[in-house]
Amino acid sequence: MTSRYNEVYAAWQADPVAFWAEAAKEIDWIKPADQVFNPDSGAYGRWFDGALCNTCWNAVDRHVAAGRGETQALIYDSPVTNTVTRYSFAELQAEVVALAAVMRGLGVARDDRVVIYMPMVPQAVFAMLACARLGAVHSVVFGGFAAQELATRIDDATPKLVISASCGIETARVIAYKPLLDEAIALSAHTPAHCLILQRDTLACDLAAPRDVDYAAAVAVEKAAATQVRCVPVAATDPLYILYTSGTTGQPKGVVRDNGGHMVALKWSMAHHYGVKPGQVFWAASDVGWVVGHSYICYGPLLHGCATVLYEGKPVGTPDAGAFWRVIQDHKVTALFTAPTAFRAIKKEDPTGARIADYDLSHFRTLFLAGERSDSATVEWAQAKLQRPVIDHWWQTETGWPMSGNPVGLGAFAVKLGSPGKAMPGYDIRVLDDAGQPVPVGTLGNIVCKLPLPPSSFPTLWNAHARFKTSYLDEFPGYYATSDSGIIDDDGYVFILSRTDDIINVAGHRLSTGAMEEVIGGHPDIAECAVIGVADAVKGQMPLGLYVQNNGSNREASALEAELVKLMRAKIGAVAAFKTAVCVARLPKTRSGKVLRATIQKIAEAQDFKMPAAIDDPLILDEIRAALTARNLIAAPQ
Repeated sequence: MTSRYNEVYAAWQADPVAFWAEAAKEIDWIKPADQVFNPDSGAYGRWFDGALCNTCWNAVDRHVAAGRGETQALIYDSPVTNTVTRYSFAELQAEVVALAAVMRGLGVARDDRVVIYMPMVPQAVFAMLACARLGAVHSVVFGGFAAQELATRIDDATPKLVISASCGIETARVIAYKPLLDEAIALSAHTPAHCLILQRDTLACDLAAPRDVDYAAAVAVEKAAATQVRCVPVAATDPLYILYTSGTTGQPKGVVRDNGGHMVALKWSMAHHYGVKPGQVFWAASDVGWVVGHSYICYGPLLHGCATVLYEGKPVGTPDAGAFWRVIQDHKVTALFTAPTAFRAIKKEDPTGARIADYDLSHFRTLFLAGERSDSATVEWAQAKLQRPVIDHWWQTETGWPMSGNPVGLGAFAVKLGSPGKAMPGYDIRVLDDAGQPVPVGTLGNIVCKLPLPPSSFPTLWNAHARFKTSYLDEFPGYYATSDSGIIDDDGYVFILSRTDDIINVAGHRLSTGAMEEVIGGHPDIAECAVIGVADAVKGQMPLGLYVQNNGSNREASALEAELVKLMRAKIGAVAAFKTAVCVARLPKTRSGKVLRATIQKIAEAQDFKMPAAIDDPLILDEIRAALTARNLIAAPQ
């Protein structure tokens, strides 16, 4: 079909309020908005001001009320436990209502916070929806994070309740969650009143009454009593959830997502960006701990009346590189959304794509990639092997839905390798230099979005509005600073080339090198350190640490490296994938003392670079190159 992108984007530009007012007709409102957009509210205005709504009603109850209760809603596929369970909308409603009754009995009410520290199990989705039903604010914390990371989030969100499980199950190991949760609560200044624990057959845990409550037993009581819990009306501008940016230490940044604008934008994106229809099956192969899991495992598909796949497995190893094709076949998946990392892993294990032919993919229409840069080789491989459209797109935790892409529902336009498409309606994307001035077309600069941001975008950070403004709005007045750099070409295609801060992307997980440096620098034998992200063929980037030992420290480098790897796992978690720490005599710095991390990265990746004008001692770069060469850590020339 011919793409309608240009006319739809132009319609949004001509009248943004009318555009989103029309989109809002797809949502059930308890009370419509007094103003579709109130420019005088919040930092840059608020969407659907004065409206009352409930996200759980729109995602679950309204489908049952419309006679679609027996329609498939949630598919749990777990190769690590050899389990597949399907829930209709009516069955999903029953689970959510029973859990909401348990939570209400434990004192959870509107505006209370609930931390969800769960593996990829259906109860994680039930918990998110039950919070939405009660008007409570959930904060999902990825189950792989260490106790200290969980503790900082508990302290910031001050939850009344934590919902967790006895364990998480990986391909080669079982992770006991309860000891991590207990340690986190011990480390926290804030103590949740209760912990609701799902006991898993693979590894059960001890429960300490009265704080700890058995999930299954408590839910069974409410089901037997047929307890009813109505959806609580909340303001469209009330928070639905807090999602902490990953990899932080100290005071984390809690992105706030509201109820009304979130529903409107996600519902619009399911139909127009992803091009799926109610009743079809949508699979986001992510984790509920990340924004993709929030938007496109839980809320987006259910709001649109689609079935959503919750997959507890990996692209390879559960059991092999045909895992994704098996899921697509078994559940008749229409569209798959995953990170390029997953396809690099599949390509490594099955370079010819031979396993694809073993499965019936006749229902499969489109592959969507996001979460990190999609390298051209991976996209071309997927295009060739799948013989289907491969759509790259770009967005952030802060926005909650695609900022740029190729809208299948409007008719896709031509793909340009290396580009995540064009700006979506709602986003006026610009490229500015460091002084805030527009740069010529095709020139590298700071990627920004002109304010106001569209519905679903974050209005603030939790308990940190001043930090919200300094982190995102103050650098370029009138714009949202994405902290990405890139270009926009003559045809309007966006190219995201790098981060402008210290965030690296490891297998789709956004992690802070600054947080890793805090861990390394905290070791008693280390004077200073730097962590960079180095390109990796499978994971996108891998962290590489360099450190200078304290004078007088005679520790063997290999022993110290092993300690740092262990320490990183304890403080940040296994998701950091930190494996390498190199001892160097000095770190290259500017005369003002700033470590030249970008230059170190170029050396490690065998890239050409211009000698930094402000470098204190150019000879240090030769020392760094020698240290990396000795460890065989210099990338082969491309």
